[in-house]
Formats: sequence, structure tokens, C-alpha cells
Amino acid sequence: MAARPNSETEEPDARSKILEAASRLIASGGVAALTTRAVAAAAGVQAPTLYRLFGEKRGLLDAVAEHGLTAFIAQKVAAEPHPDPVQDLRDAWDSYVAFGLGNPAVFAIINEIGAAGPPSPAVLAGIAVLKKRVERIARSGRLKMPVERAVALIHAAGVGTVATLLSTPEGQRDPQLSTLALEAVLASLVTERPVQSHDDLTSLAVGLRTHLDEADALTPGERLLLTELLDRLAQAKG
Repeated sequence: MAARPNSETEEPDARSKILEAASRLIASGGVAALTTRAVAAAAGVQAPTLYRLFGEKRGLLDAVAEHGLTAFIAQKVAAEPHPDPVQDLRDAWDSYVAFGLGNPAVFAIINEIGAAGPPSPAVLAGIAVLKKRVERIARSGRLKMPVERAVALIHAAGVGTVATLLSTPEGQRDPQLSTLALEAVLASLVTERPVQSHDDLTSLAVGLRTHLDEADALTPGERLLLTELLDRLAQAKG
């Protein structure tokens, strides 16, 4: 009597085949090429398997984006940071732009305006890595605005830059656009040198704010109060 298939071991294999097939379809024909029939045929599975593993098309799209982002995020997390936190941010920007241009379908999925639900875990992980880079700049006394605002600004500029380049025929793309966009962002949020005086209150407040978790001498209530005061000072010029 033949052994019955083990669904617990088959499902991960089917999931992997579907994601690989869906990624190839999107890479060659864009999101429009991702139909249930095409994915099922390319992966060698039945349509019910797609619905069981991913639900509707949105679930499959999100899974494809997650699949494409996972290795990229893991590489960013494992990378040794540059000693200069601003250069580290420059390197990260270049890496992000290269990834977006090399994976236009994944980029379109993860940055779809108005998509239902919260960002995927991979997107949140990427933003968390960006936040750590910005916090390093703040700790060096060179950040001119609150960390959260700087992260949002960098993310918005990066998404906009990649979207603009992708919407332009490859042969007509401005090779300096990415660099100019980054320099414009850095000019608005980074000082040339660490703060050496009390003149730049915003940078001082932002820098001190990133060190509060290390302030063991403060009670939780004192830390909360000081956090609020520093946040107000950091945004006073915003």
C-alpha cells in the first residue's frame, strides 16, 4: 500500500514553488501577469492550493513582496555599519535605490498607495533598520530634527526617487537624480559637524533624546517627563 502524502511537509514546498513562480511572472509581466491560472500553471499546483495558502490575490501579492524583501533586509541587518553614520546612511540610500530599480514589481507592491492593512513585517523591519541609522546620526550630535521626522522624510524621499526613476524610460533616466535627492534631504536634516556649542538647541535635544534609555539614574516618571521636554525642544524650530 502506497504511503499517503504528508500535507505538513508538502505545504511549505508548495508555498515556495508558488512564490518563485509568482515572482517570475511579476518580473517578466508586471503585477497584471499575476493571475490565479498563470501562477497555478507555472507552479504546477491546483488553484485551490493558492487560495488555501494565500487567500485572495492581495495575500499572494503581499507574500511575493515579503519574499523579495527578506533577503534584502537580512543583508542590511547583517552589514557592518560605516564608522561615519552619515556615510552609512548614504550607502543605505544607494542600496535601497538599486533594489527598487532592480525589483520594480516588488517595489510597486510594498509602496502601493491606499493598500489595505498595515505594512508587512519586512517593510517594518526595513524602516527599523533605517531608524537605527538615523539614531546613530542623532547620537553623534548631527541631526537637526526629531528621529521620527527624519525617518519619515528619508523614506518619503527614497520612495519618490525610485518611483520617479521607474516611471522614466531607462535610457532617459537622470543618473544624478538619486544623488541630488539625497543631498537635498541631508542638507535639511544633518549638520556638517557635531554640535560644539549650545547654539543649536534642536540638535542637542535630539542627540540627548537618543541616550535617555541609558539614563539609569532617572526614574521612569523622570525619564518620561524629560522625553516630553526634549521632544518639544527638538520640534521648536520645525
